[in-house]
Amino acid sequence: MHRLLTASRYLILLAVLALFAATITLIIYGTISVGWLILDSATSGILSPKGAKSLLLGFIENADLFLVATALYIMALGLYELFIDDSVPLPPWLQIHTIDDLKDKLVGVIVVVLAVVFLGHAATWHGEIGILFIGGAIAAVIASLALFTGQKKKKEPQK
Repeated sequence: MHRLLTASRYLILLAVLALFAATITLIIYGTISVGWLILDSATSGILSPKGAKSLLLGFIENADLFLVATALYIMALGLYELFIDDSVPLPPWLQIHTIDDLKDKLVGVIVVVLAVVFLGHAATWHGEIGILFIGGAIAAVIASLALFTGQKKKKEPQK
């Protein structure tokens, strides 16, 4: 039984591979999308404020794709470090030694993704009041994440 439980940690490799495949897919898709945006912009021959806003929104949406890809990559690396091999040479800011390290990194990326989502809404805002509700909802999520990570740090013993 001991051997079976010890070997079962390698099941996490399936999750690592799936997250890594998702990361690659999003990065390739985002790169192609940015290329098409640039090509379309260069070949349309139209320069207008409306066209600039559309281009800006396209780039913001692609930045969001890249941020989600980054979050998936961090999750893949974190799970690999936690369950398989923690000796992977990574920069200190990306080293993950506990599940709390992984959660903290993900919370940071989630906050940035939410900020980019709001920026996308703000860039296409036409004066509707709905942006207040979107901004308020995003602010509530960020505040709860900050409270969650802050409470956890208070409970940890000071070093």
